[in-house]
Amino acid sequence: MKIFTIIFTIIATALIIFNLTQIDFSNLFEGQSVVALITIFTSLCAIALLQVLRLSKKVNKQLKSRN
Repeated sequence: MKIFTIIFTIIATALIIFNLTQIDFSNLFEGQSVVALITIFTSLCAIALLQVLRLSKKVNKQLKSRN
């Protein structure tokens, strides 16, 4: 599970970096810039969810080892 979260975090980070290059800062809310902003936002959400998943698995493992 740890490798899964690391791989998808790297992919999401690569998507963020790629989409930062696609943004036209003079027209943020038109055309390709909107798609890039939406993709950046969803990639950030995916990273947050993956980190929550990793932490929940870690807590679950600690609770099982305690019993």
